Amino acid sequence: MEKTRNILRKSQEFHFQNGKSISQFELAYDTYGKLNKAMSNCILVCHAFSGSHHAAGKFDNDEKNGWWDEFIGDGKTIDTNKYFVVSVNNFGSCFGSSGPKSICPETKKPYGIDFPDVTVLDWVKSQKILMEELKIPHWEMIAGGSLGGMQALQWAISYPDIVKKACVIAATAQSSPQNIALNEVAREMIKKDENFHDGNYSDKNAIPKVGLMTARMLGHITYLSENNMQKRFGRKKQNPESKVETDVIYEIENYLRYKGDKFSEIFDANTYILMTKAMDEFNICGDNENDFQLILKKIKAKLLIISFESDWLFPSWHSKFIQKNAMKVGISSSYVELEGSYGHDSFLFASDEYCNIVENFLNFNDG
Repeated sequence: MEKTRNILRKSQEFHFQNGKSISQFELAYDTYGKLNKAMSNCILVCHAFSGSHHAAGKFDNDEKNGWWDEFIGDGKTIDTNKYFVVSVNNFGSCFGSSGPKSICPETKKPYGIDFPDVTVLDWVKSQKILMEELKIPHWEMIAGGSLGGMQALQWAISYPDIVKKACVIAATAQSSPQNIALNEVAREMIKKDENFHDGNYSDKNAIPKVGLMTARMLGHITYLSENNMQKRFGRKKQNPESKVETDVIYEIENYLRYKGDKFSEIFDANTYILMTKAMDEFNICGDNENDFQLILKKIKAKLLIISFESDWLFPSWHSKFIQKNAMKVGISSSYVELEGSYGHDSFLFASDEYCNIVENFLNFNDG
């Protein structure tokens, strides 16, 4: 598979939805496959909360394959012998694009907590800038799971004339009170870490590792399913001789600590706060279904909406709500609920049924 890793550097202002701006910016992105002469084979894949532009394959410095490697590649669901795939690291992230860890040109210090709050619309606007830089005229398909699915839906609404198909997976049109509550608890875990220093921990050469680790442990639980945890861990103990006084007794405890610890080594606390706030603020529904339908009427793309039966972070009713209202306003759309055994994270794992549905949607041409 032909692939490239790139950074777009722009010495121009980017204006965020909240009215703030940064004077210059960088966008890290990967490409997979080859652009055809007609420039008509372009696909954008959008990453989820803790993802990055590394969607497939493995570059020299990568420890593992990209987050959607099971779907993207030569002869795979999104066949890079046929399609040119772009994956962008979002603003506010800590994996190459401008974010809290980036150096502010005015202060010569990391932005830290002063990096502007971001929204899904801001991400879509930045991706549009990259699209123009690459001279891509339209997207054959935009796809993403979870927060990536929100971006795919936002694209279809904000730029209806240049999106032919949108694949919205394990997503929502509006974060629920439960989503917001879970995110707020995670943010408070980070802020209560003594090393957080009101978000200015880089000035103190500190890292709020415990808070970030604990927040990730909470978040990771929401990505799994109860059945999957039961099958994988049950009530198995680390050691049959473990006692109640022991700090870590059960395998599920050890697993969550391992995941949290690894995450805290690569992620940034201010990024965690920014990203969760962006999810909380996402709302394309307006105040009622009539408002939502007026917003959806802007869409010209064909929609594929996928949910997973075991997902309790964004249960299937979120996707069904999008589909119901899309059909009411005459949008060409289809909805599939897949079984999935991994809970919310099911969008990351290929199955024959899942792959066939996405591949058929991508390659179907009704003229």
